[in-house]
Amino acid sequence: MEIAREQIDYCMECGVCTGSCPVSRVLPVFSPRQMIKRVLMDRDETVLEGRELWACLTCATCSSRCPAEIDFPEFVREHREVARKRGNLPQLSHHGALQAIMSLQTRKISQHRTDWAKEIGRFKKAADIFYFVGCAPYFDAALKYGATSLQMAGSVLRLLNRMGIEPAMSDDERCCGHDALWSGDHATFRRLAAINLEVIAGAGARTVLFNCPEGYITFKTEIPKYFGSLPFEVMHLSEFLARELPGAGLTFKCEENGNRVVTYQDPCSLGRKAGIYDPPRKLINLVPGVRLEEMPRNRENSVCCGTSAWIECSECSKTMQIERLREAAGAGASTLITACPKCGIHLACAEQNTDITLKIEDLYSFLLDRVE
Repeated sequence: MEIAREQIDYCMECGVCTGSCPVSRVLPVFSPRQMIKRVLMDRDETVLEGRELWACLTCATCSSRCPAEIDFPEFVREHREVARKRGNLPQLSHHGALQAIMSLQTRKISQHRTDWAKEIGRFKKAADIFYFVGCAPYFDAALKYGATSLQMAGSVLRLLNRMGIEPAMSDDERCCGHDALWSGDHATFRRLAAINLEVIAGAGARTVLFNCPEGYITFKTEIPKYFGSLPFEVMHLSEFLARELPGAGLTFKCEENGNRVVTYQDPCSLGRKAGIYDPPRKLINLVPGVRLEEMPRNRENSVCCGTSAWIECSECSKTMQIERLREAAGAGASTLITACPKCGIHLACAEQNTDITLKIEDLYSFLLDRVE
């Protein structure tokens, strides 16, 4: 990533990135500006060999506020790619199980990726709308925290069916490649992307829907950088449902007490990286008897769920997650709604070791449970 002289002059006189960074708040030695400064002083080695490169959440809080418009997450991604080649690797979460699954999916393998859906709803091998499920089946095999990722996927399929939509789904779909890309494993990312593009083309899809924000942003912004313009429309499910659900003929039942207070966690990839803030809120507000209360830090100021790409889950991550849970409880909410499977997993995991009693519920299950 090239940084212009004008950006450098601004950067060296500013500290907005470090002051904004959620990692810097709990890990004082971490500073985005200092990392850039060291590279500009021809000291790439200290960055490429250090652990700070892996501590970054790539949450884009810094770049969204940077007056010089420096894309720090991209700076980190590029340096991670070089660092990996030199043997500086991230600390893998969950014993590296999810990275092993990603690697296996680059090969010619037989999957039963849609078996769960056959008992839940209706789908086809080919259709105008393709539902990209992502790694939910594998998340459930490796992790058990709160509501399962497949519960979210099942709610999506049921909602689409209730709207009269039978999407295409495929056993040959692979991981979107997000985690490989942001862990510096560019080769794995490219192989996964190539397979997925072939699968979607084979289904004849004109629109591809994602409930995972990371899958969405990977197809929306990253894959086109390497493969060119995509021959289909990419939409996050919250966008699609906010547009289509009000006219789909479905009605929502009122909450029993008529005054349920919920709050919403903006995922980094959906919010700061994609600019999608209103659609999830519009969907929540479709349910009568529910009051959405915002946390003090929301929308573009929302806080990351504490870890990314299944790497570097640390005491720093837990501190951030518990702080966020307390913020949700402080908003008076009994339920924290997420639109990201990873946010749900990370926050539910952290909650287990606290005295906080929040129901953590994904957006699509929340909606489905309240459809008449």
